[in-house]
Amino acid sequence: MADRTQSYANHAQIVPMYHYVTFGLLVLTFIGSCVNLYESLGDRSRLYNASLLVTLTLSTILLFFLARVFALKAQDRAIRAEENLRHYVLTGSLLDPRLTIRQIIGLRFAGDDELPTLAKRAADEDLSPDAIKKAVRAWRADTHRV
Repeated sequence: MADRTQSYANHAQIVPMYHYVTFGLLVLTFIGSCVNLYESLGDRSRLYNASLLVTLTLSTILLFFLARVFALKAQDRAIRAEENLRHYVLTGSLLDPRLTIRQIIGLRFAGDDELPTLAKRAADEDLSPDAIKKAVRAWRADTHRV
């Protein structure tokens, strides 16, 4: 994303090795382990290993999703603090407590000149994060989010 200007149309970040390759391999492994378990149902000597493969694959899939969720939660907290500080520097007050973390994440793309007005509008009108991002006139790129 460093070689192009970020905008509403291209701000979502997809990491092909993570989102497609790794997830695809996990799905294929899960399917294969389920087939192996099914074929092992009549063979007690293979049943334990087949069950273990399904369990380990499910655990890995769970870890795949939780690793992403935990990283995003940490970034959400950092964004809340950064945007609260930026709003405070610009206006002398913290962000409206009615704003949700999703709304604040949307506000991070607003430039300094439009942040206070858009933040007030987002709180008053309960704008969705997508509506907030669409309302930004001068996009402020965030290329560090994973």
